[in-house]
Amino acid sequence: MGLFERYLTLWVALCIVVGVALGNLFPPAFQIIASLEYAHVNFVVALLIWIMIYPMMVQIDFSAIKDVGKKPKGLFLTLVVNWLIKPFTMAALGWLFFKVIFVDLVDPESATEYIAGMILLGVAPCTAMVFVWSQLTKGDPNYTLVQVSVNDIIMVFAFAPLAAFLLGVSDIDVPWETLLLSVGLYVLLPLLAGAFTRHQLEAGGDEHRITTFVSRLKPWSVIGLLATVILLFGFQAEKIIDQPQTILLIAIPLMIQTYGIFLIAYGAAKALHLPHNIAAPACLIATSNFFELAVAVAISLFGLNSGAALATVVGVLVEVPVMLSLVAMVNRTHHWFEDENRCST
Repeated sequence: MGLFERYLTLWVALCIVVGVALGNLFPPAFQIIASLEYAHVNFVVALLIWIMIYPMMVQIDFSAIKDVGKKPKGLFLTLVVNWLIKPFTMAALGWLFFKVIFVDLVDPESATEYIAGMILLGVAPCTAMVFVWSQLTKGDPNYTLVQVSVNDIIMVFAFAPLAAFLLGVSDIDVPWETLLLSVGLYVLLPLLAGAFTRHQLEAGGDEHRITTFVSRLKPWSVIGLLATVILLFGFQAEKIIDQPQTILLIAIPLMIQTYGIFLIAYGAAKALHLPHNIAAPACLIATSNFFELAVAVAISLFGLNSGAALATVVGVLVEVPVMLSLVAMVNRTHHWFEDENRCST
C-alpha cells in the first residue's frame, strides 16, 4: 500500500478538521461551490467522486460480467440486507433513540423529523461511493458493478413505496432528476470512460498496461476522496459549530445502524462461504447510503431547514469516516475468508 492508502484514516481526520475550519473561515467560498448544483447533485462533488471511481471502472472486464450469474450468493446477500433488513432497522433505531432514549433532549416535532431523515437514508442504498470502498478492499470490480446496477434498478421501483410505508405518508414524489442524474454521473459516464480506456490499453496487446495505468491513478483516487471530505464538511461547517449536540444525537443511532448492518452482512457472508473479494463489496454496499437522493427527498418533503434534512446531512458527515473504519476492518479480516476463496459461490 502507498503512503496515502496506508494512513488514509489519518488524512481523512485531518481533512475533516480542515473542512470545518475552512467552512467557518471562508463561508462565501463554500456557498459558491455549493450553489453549483442541479437537482441537489453538486457538480464539484460529482467530479471528485468521478475521479475516485474511474480507476475501478478501468478494471472492469466486460467479458467476465457474464460469469457473475454463476455466483449469485453475493448479490442475494446485498439485496436482502438493502431491502428487507436495513430500512426497517433504521426506522426502529430512529424511534428507539428519539422517542425513548433522547425523549427529554429533543422536542417531539424535531424528533419526528430526525426519524424521517434517518428512514430516507435507510431506504436509499449507495450508488457511487461503493466503488471506492470496493477498490480499497480489492473487491471484484465486475461483481461490484452488477450489484450496484441491480440495486439501482430496484431503487427506481421500490424507493417511493417503501419510504412512504415507513414514513406513514400516502404519496412521495421521487426526485427523478436527482436519481437519474446521479446514476448517470456516478455510474454510466465513468463506466463508459473506463471501458473506452480499457479498450485502448488492451489494443496494444500488453496485459500489464492496465495494471500500470490503474496504479498510477490510485493516488488521484485518494486525493479525490480527501477533497470530497473537505468539501462535505466545509458545506456544513456552520451547522457543526452551531448545533454540535444535535449532530451528535443524530450521529449516535446512525453509527449504531451502520456498524450493526455491516456485522449482520459480514457474518452472513462468512456463513454463505463467499470469497473475500465478493463478501467485502457486498457488505459495504449493504452498509452505505445514497445520500444525494435522501437529502433531496428530505428537502422536498420537509423543507431545507427541517430536522429531516439535517439528519440526512449528518448521514453524509458520518458515512465517510465510519465506512473507512469498516474498510480497515474488512482488510484486517481477509484471513477469515481464506477457505472460502477456494470454494465455489
